[in-house]
Amino acid sequence: MVQQIQYLLNWSLTDVPNLCGIAGFTHKNSKLTRSVIEKATGCLHHRGPDQQGHFVSDTVSLGAVRLKILDLAGGDQPIQTPDGDRTIVFNGEIYNYRELRKELEELGHRFQSQSDTEVVLHAWQEWDMGCFPRFRGMFAVALWQQSEKRLVLARDRMGIKPLYISRLGQDLVFGSELKALFAHPGVERVLNTTALNYYLALNYVPFPYTLVEGIEKLEPGGWLEWRDGVIQTGAHWRLYFDPNPEMTLDSGKEELDGLLRSAVKDHMISDVPLGIWLSGGLDSSAITHYAAEASAKKLQTFSVSFHGRTFDESPYFRQVAAHYGTEHHEFDLAPGENLASAVQQMAHYSDEPSADAGALPVWFLSKMCRKHVTVALSGEGADELFGGYTTYVADRYARRLRYVPAFMKRLALRAAMKLPVSDEKISFEYKLKRFLAGSLLAPTEAHMFWNGACSKAERAAVLGLENPTSPASLWPELPDVGSVNKFLYLDQLLYLPEDILYKCDRMSMAHSLEIRPPFLDPRIVDFAASVPENLKVRGGTLKYLLRELMRDKLPKSVLRRKKEGFDIPAHLWFRESLRPLLQDTVTAKRAREAGLQWDAIDRLMLDHQERRVNAGYQLWGLLTLFLWMKEWNIQTNRVQVGLLAKSLSS
Repeated sequence: MVQQIQYLLNWSLTDVPNLCGIAGFTHKNSKLTRSVIEKATGCLHHRGPDQQGHFVSDTVSLGAVRLKILDLAGGDQPIQTPDGDRTIVFNGEIYNYRELRKELEELGHRFQSQSDTEVVLHAWQEWDMGCFPRFRGMFAVALWQQSEKRLVLARDRMGIKPLYISRLGQDLVFGSELKALFAHPGVERVLNTTALNYYLALNYVPFPYTLVEGIEKLEPGGWLEWRDGVIQTGAHWRLYFDPNPEMTLDSGKEELDGLLRSAVKDHMISDVPLGIWLSGGLDSSAITHYAAEASAKKLQTFSVSFHGRTFDESPYFRQVAAHYGTEHHEFDLAPGENLASAVQQMAHYSDEPSADAGALPVWFLSKMCRKHVTVALSGEGADELFGGYTTYVADRYARRLRYVPAFMKRLALRAAMKLPVSDEKISFEYKLKRFLAGSLLAPTEAHMFWNGACSKAERAAVLGLENPTSPASLWPELPDVGSVNKFLYLDQLLYLPEDILYKCDRMSMAHSLEIRPPFLDPRIVDFAASVPENLKVRGGTLKYLLRELMRDKLPKSVLRRKKEGFDIPAHLWFRESLRPLLQDTVTAKRAREAGLQWDAIDRLMLDHQERRVNAGYQLWGLLTLFLWMKEWNIQTNRVQVGLLAKSLSS
């Protein structure tokens, strides 16, 4: 009892984790000066402006930058075990680290700080690879054992925190962002044309690919071990669906209610100002509800509006803010000179270009939010866990059209193509055309197409390929877990980490802001995998279980409203405010340098300007691609790389 009381006295709300960025490399067969790891971590300053630290041995160099969620003297990184044999650099937060620390102390471990980073280090020392499934949180971590010449990398289950790797012979380079890898002299900057095809199709690059040859992403839930030059990989967690046929609406609501209450409370632990991203939709409003329950203080909420537009969400998020009495902040994202400037700045922080136009409002939201708080909660993950996208309804309708002859679908598509184009964000005519085009495809390919950008014909024209590979071919067999769950599985595996979480991480960390998604608490992820399909999508009702749970908690207008999505009116802005930037950036010269077909790109741009098509999302992908290639000197062949290396060294 005395020990338990002492443990509680030693614990305070200030003993919370810190978000960081990490980088490192082995040098088994090369000699690198300390300045290289210092340069690599320097590239990540925005991820951790409060502290930078390094560990250098004869075999490995590790670096970390730290964003302090508290002023904790004992939490600076890297951290070592008392014997100096093991070292850690860590990016993320472990919400159950107090319980793990208590368990480790009972096993004889002694700690020098109150940080979760040191708990992760000792957990690895005690349980080796078995430590990772025990962590409830978000993380990318590098662990070094000097006596074994052993480096272990690992990433959280859902891919909330990023981790890139490059294999250089027997050596390994890694980092939280691509730019940290670029600091290594052995890493070349060559465009990966295979990944480019997937990028144009999906709006993102699926793991393990990146847009740079020789650089990969460690998969969510994955680990990598480098032992004296030999590399092995594996997974500490795999996505698995196991619907519980005994679950009822009432039992599901009761369990989800308890899980959300616990997860949001855990995610709110902070010794710095904390806020909530509020869109006025179901997900962020639910987070606001449980945060209001858990907080004794007035909440701060943050939103982006589009005043004067039909898709402006301000009436909804204002109702929620008023309902919970929050201190509310808004940023109106109106066309202006700051748009083009922001898009160009994003090229530096995006690492890989985000072809999701929704990255732009996230940029401005993060910028505004950081003026007031250091941590914010968001509703990311609910759509992919509980069935929140209209694509799941489209999948169902497409199955019903399966027996309709293809020629009749083509006739319907031709008729739809004659509809006048709209400047709205995602208008009815745009949805109809996309749906009819997708109905001609195989189910998995159609689902990816509805969330993506360029059609196969558009990619063939832009890339100059006769038959570009479909990204659906990478996952030819999805698990047989039901018609809705099959696509929820695909979106949790790919769309969530590579698009939604990617843009959230890059845009927020560009402004040194930590974002926490309570819906992706492992307990909620596991629960969602057990929810029957009819409690996720019922008829035309999306997120049925979550919606029913919140029915007597949120304003009715929030529950009745249609899903809008966090996006911009790309179609309109490329005809107006962003048109000059597009024309100055996407040029014939740069297209040819990238190995792309200018005639096809020029035709797409002209068709859009003359309102024959709405190609705003395709053009956004091309614009951000060209800006990114220019910003980071991405080359398209080895000769160019040699010239670049020569110019950089002179």
